[in-house]
Amino acid sequence: MRPDATLPLLAALALALPALAVACAPSGPGNAAPAGNPAAPPPGSPAPAAAGAPPGPGGPVPASAASTGAAAASARGAQVSAPSPAAREPAPSISADEAEAILFPEDAAAHQAGIDACRRGHAGAAGTASPQHERVRCLLALRYQGDVQAAASATALFDGTGCVAGLEREHLMDGGYRGTLHLVPELPVRAERRHLEWTAAAMADVDALVADLAAAASSPVRYRHRALALRYFRSVRARTPSAYATGWTVAYNLAGSLHRSADAVRETLFHEIFHLNDSAHGAWSQAALSPIFDGIVARCGTRISCLTPYAPNETLVKGGTYYAFQPGNGVGEYAAELAIRYYREQRAALRGERLGKAPFKCGPPENARAWSLLAAEFFGGADRVAPCHEGAPSPPRPSAAR
Repeated sequence: MRPDATLPLLAALALALPALAVACAPSGPGNAAPAGNPAAPPPGSPAPAAAGAPPGPGGPVPASAASTGAAAASARGAQVSAPSPAAREPAPSISADEAEAILFPEDAAAHQAGIDACRRGHAGAAGTASPQHERVRCLLALRYQGDVQAAASATALFDGTGCVAGLEREHLMDGGYRGTLHLVPELPVRAERRHLEWTAAAMADVDALVADLAAAASSPVRYRHRALALRYFRSVRARTPSAYATGWTVAYNLAGSLHRSADAVRETLFHEIFHLNDSAHGAWSQAALSPIFDGIVARCGTRISCLTPYAPNETLVKGGTYYAFQPGNGVGEYAAELAIRYYREQRAALRGERLGKAPFKCGPPENARAWSLLAAEFFGGADRVAPCHEGAPSPPRPSAAR
């Protein structure tokens, strides 16, 4: 999680709900949930998508077999047809039943008449959206009735990215040294509508960036960012956790200390989505980046001056060191901060903006290796950032501790 929690959080649900293991602690430096053993998502959350599909029966034919087949066909005077493309995984989606659970996790009975009406609804003429899609749009209108602008934003978010903006359940969370945190569901409407608008803008921005990277990639992009459950809540008499993630679900605190601007929300969401993908790829960061991370820590410990060239971002933990290297955070948080740096720099390249500092990959060799590994695993090797050259800007000084 982003730097506003210091301990891993474990949800103890007040209403006898299943335990919720967070992907990373939301409001201070904390550990991500073990990526290779994600907690079961709450009811109504979409199941994790497989990271990649094995070659299907229509996949490439071994060269020897192809040659033999071609020779035989030639002898018969027949034409050899090209092999069919490998089967592709279906795009992730949230079903209408799942959307109903995300939008009405605790108060479905109070809205039963409207929910039943949405279930009975029919699709439009041929060529229009599917009945499932129309039912979800109907449920969104029902959930956000009373705030036309919020309803429009939630519907546009779903139409554009397949994400459903609903509610978290009320529960108690073990906040470590902060004590027990009381989280209650709250919709991002009226005075809090900006959070929904920031979320919608962030998801559209990520969608555009991933599409651009896919066009430049040498292999398939495997970074799920669509069809996520977004569950809004407020922490009672607290500003933590800002957000947490598990099971293709991101929970978002309307009172979160990090959610002060559209830019901050965009990066927080990207950070959380990376943790979900890291987990779906079998704890990728543990296997791929631990040698790099461990080597840096062995060399520098927590010394800020030594870690500066290796830190993906400038954020310092109050009384500690760089968030990416704060003891207890582990390689998963280093990886998530690296993902944010990758996102920032690819976004700037796509928009034609100049970087305010040297590209991360142009620092020590460890940076270039980590950058390349992350790009290859999740983004098909795409890299819009210009090659390194002499005379690049020097690394920035650390930002103030927080």
